[in-house]
Amino acid sequence: MHKPFFVFTILLAASVMLTTRPASGAGMDLGKALKIGTGKTMVIEFTDPDCPFCRRGAAFFKGRTDVTRYIFFNPLPMHPHAREKAACILSSPDPAKTFEEALSGKLDNTSLPAPSASGVRLLETHMATAREEGFGSTPTYIICGRIIHGFDQQKIEQLLGK
Repeated sequence: MHKPFFVFTILLAASVMLTTRPASGAGMDLGKALKIGTGKTMVIEFTDPDCPFCRRGAAFFKGRTDVTRYIFFNPLPMHPHAREKAACILSSPDPAKTFEEALSGKLDNTSLPAPSASGVRLLETHMATAREEGFGSTPTYIICGRIIHGFDQQKIEQLLGK
């Protein structure tokens, strides 16, 4: 076998293993996450309220009764208003409703209320959880013990059984 091809094959296999490595979320404090739903299948999600792929994921999960979502915010620097939106969501008296509004674009180009100190602290906790787990991109999902980087509807449906 040609040596560069062999190295490429090993690197490719390693990257596939990283994107499909098992994860349970056992070390995460799910009590700090935004919980949406009461379905039998747990979905842990790392999201950015201004990420277009996160928004597609939110639209996919909206109204699904078969999942319980545990959402951690990880606003990316490339989205200048995402951090403010995430803190606003976590400060809201109805965070699930505000989350839906934000990820459907209803809070874009609007004046947001100032976040509470507790909402800002909770956001810092969410971001620390993402760092500890090594998740630097959004969306990232943990479903049935598997990690999915990005919104890959086919993989998500496969894990959820449609």
